[in-house]
Amino acid sequence: MKKAIDVSAARVASFRVPGPAAELAVYVQGDPEAPAVFMTHSILSSSMMWEAEAALLATQGWRVIRADTRGHGRSGSPPLPCGMEDLVADTVAVLDALNLARVHYVGLSLGGMSGFGLALDHGDRLLSMCLCDARADMPEALHSAWHQRIASAQESGTASLAGTTIERWFGKEFVSLHPDIAARFMDQAGATSVDGFVGCAQAILGLNYLPRVSGITVPTTLIVGANDQPLPAEMKNIQALIPGSGLAVIPDAGHLPNIDQPVLFQQALLRHFENHASPGDK
Repeated sequence: MKKAIDVSAARVASFRVPGPAAELAVYVQGDPEAPAVFMTHSILSSSMMWEAEAALLATQGWRVIRADTRGHGRSGSPPLPCGMEDLVADTVAVLDALNLARVHYVGLSLGGMSGFGLALDHGDRLLSMCLCDARADMPEALHSAWHQRIASAQESGTASLAGTTIERWFGKEFVSLHPDIAARFMDQAGATSVDGFVGCAQAILGLNYLPRVSGITVPTTLIVGANDQPLPAEMKNIQALIPGSGLAVIPDAGHLPNIDQPVLFQQALLRHFENHASPGDK
């Protein structure tokens, strides 16, 4: 695995903003006058998963905003239940708090799922969208696995999900070869609040944007790890439905291709901005 960019390349400011239901932790770096990129993460993770990409974009002239999803990282955990529309509302609240009229949006997994809703219901807030390793629906056949994860978290805490989740994301070989990375993500998963996980899992269970994705007009790129079954096929189907969208498949990568294949992922991300961004974006 090639090493990603040094995250010390850009200074990070962190603070909290009021969300619709709880305070949200936000991390900002880069030129405050530059076009803005907003980044959201997977369930059982936090903004830390985007550190390398945030530093890369900041050093290349972007203002980068990362927000911890409700109940994850340093964000507050509001009462249940939670729907995907609530996660979308959290993103809009951060944009409003930072006086950002329009941004380029990057979301992975859960962040990609809510990104579909953001593009459909608040497309006027987006300059472009890059969604990674995310599906737009949740078939009934997948419900039982999520109900089991919810039950495990409620009975034994989110640490009970950490090992199996990280192995599912990266694969056994990657975990064996990179125990430091695996440990960091397992620690983050275990630190996620139970209500934060359960709420976001509830939102995933209610995911139903697929019938509407053909209505997305925001310039869109989809990125997926080649080994993240069944998502390569799912995202190819979504790409065919979104007019003018592109698809990049990252070889030898799993559910978090920015972590296990950072160089290839970052190249795909930069191509997205080369295709869909202008230095004058505001």
